[in-house]
Amino acid sequence: MTQAKLQQIYIYPIKSCAGIRVSQWPVTEKGLKHDRQWMIVDQNHQFLSQRKLQKMALIRPTIINQKIMLSAPNMEDISFNIQTPENTKTIEVTIWQDQCRAKLVAPELDEWFSNFLEINCKLVYQDPNDIRQVDQQYAKSQDQVYFSDGFPFLIISENSLADLNSQMPYKISMLRFRPNLVISGSNRFAEDLWREIQIGDIRFRLPKPCSRCPIPNIDPKTGISSKETIKTLNQYRRYNNQVYFGQNALHNNTGQLCVGDSVKIIQTGIPQPDLSNVP
Repeated sequence: MTQAKLQQIYIYPIKSCAGIRVSQWPVTEKGLKHDRQWMIVDQNHQFLSQRKLQKMALIRPTIINQKIMLSAPNMEDISFNIQTPENTKTIEVTIWQDQCRAKLVAPELDEWFSNFLEINCKLVYQDPNDIRQVDQQYAKSQDQVYFSDGFPFLIISENSLADLNSQMPYKISMLRFRPNLVISGSNRFAEDLWREIQIGDIRFRLPKPCSRCPIPNIDPKTGISSKETIKTLNQYRRYNNQVYFGQNALHNNTGQLCVGDSVKIIQTGIPQPDLSNVP
């Protein structure tokens, strides 16, 4: 059998905006360095995402030295320093049921995002010293995350997408599912069985599958949505009124991930979700 390996790595500096594919990347206490360390919030300090604003898919960040460059259709590029000044204002923001601290970045960025998204909004940043715990139902007390929905990593195998594409009326890219780590050389949906794995020198726990919202329906190249992706998943990946694709993951240690790292399966369990009795 082919050795499973890490095939792709993605980071998403700004929550729900386009991702960046990298060949190697540091892993910090909160996950991939800078992954969802920034977020856009509305005037009530609630997080914004493609669920409400599909155009967010068209905002493309690029990391150049110690700056993040932003581009979007019909907008002039704008950049900001990765290191936000310490004296910026701190506010309370809401991500689902979580309330946490965040720092405002700069008024000119708020204007840029507000103009493109056509909504009054602000860009905020999580200071590395601020702690946002992962849901303690699935995590240990020391597990932390930036502004991800819930977990620092999402893992999907290439063959799981190939299986989905074999049932779709047209092929879609992995980018629709916004994974952090894409694994090659494993069976389709092998990740459903994994409970603990090691990639390179970093160990991961996979406590729960990822239930999917409508975001995978959105074409990341155009920002246009159709219902085919979730409709197809609904036919064979539905469990307890949710559809599942990919596995949420937590890491036990920091270090460096590189494309080509071997994947060692340390512990498996019953499939999650368990679709064996689903008609």
